[in-house]
Amino acid sequence: MAAHPDLPVEQLLDVFKALANPVRLQVLQWLREPERHFPVEPGGADPHEVGVCVSHIQAKAGLAQSTISAYMASLHRAGLVRSTRVGKWTHYRRDEDRIAQLVDSLGRSL
Repeated sequence: MAAHPDLPVEQLLDVFKALANPVRLQVLQWLREPERHFPVEPGGADPHEVGVCVSHIQAKAGLAQSTISAYMASLHRAGLVRSTRVGKWTHYRRDEDRIAQLVDSLGRSL
């Protein structure tokens, strides 16, 4: 595994802020195994390639659409998830490279 440069403190703080909310942390954990936690529609988008539709995340979390959208925007700003637009819906998936970089950076700086 190639060494990654350390992340700037501001970026680490964005990550910690995003993960400090228990629902955002739970969503990130669900997205680790999307096929286990969300419905997979036959002929639908691959949850690992395209992501999980925000409506499925909202339904599982049981929160308002506006709340989930704000939570996903926070995870996106922190670089923990990537978003893909499919029609009128936004799909989210984990950014595994960025998460690995974060873990590596934390291991060297803490």
